[in-house]
Amino acid sequence: MNLKIVVYSKSACPQCDTAKKLLESRGLPFEVIQIDDEAQRLAFYERCGPGVRQMPQVFINDQRVGGVAGLQAALAQIAQARPA
Repeated sequence: MNLKIVVYSKSACPQCDTAKKLLESRGLPFEVIQIDDEAQRLAFYERCGPGVRQMPQVFINDQRVGGVAGLQAALAQIAQARPA
């Protein structure tokens, strides 16, 4: 199963680092898009939908799974879906 994983991140963000380390620990390739400009980040949040106001935002196969907790839940679902 090929996964396209994109992590939208900002500098000095412990949660962003946690998400990236989680993906690295699973050996999953991912792309990081750094958004440090506040105006660009606010515009990005608007595109994500109501209530989105934090980083990281993780997308798997173009579906937003959210931050670290959402990533953990998505990875658990993916692990269950893979044949043993």
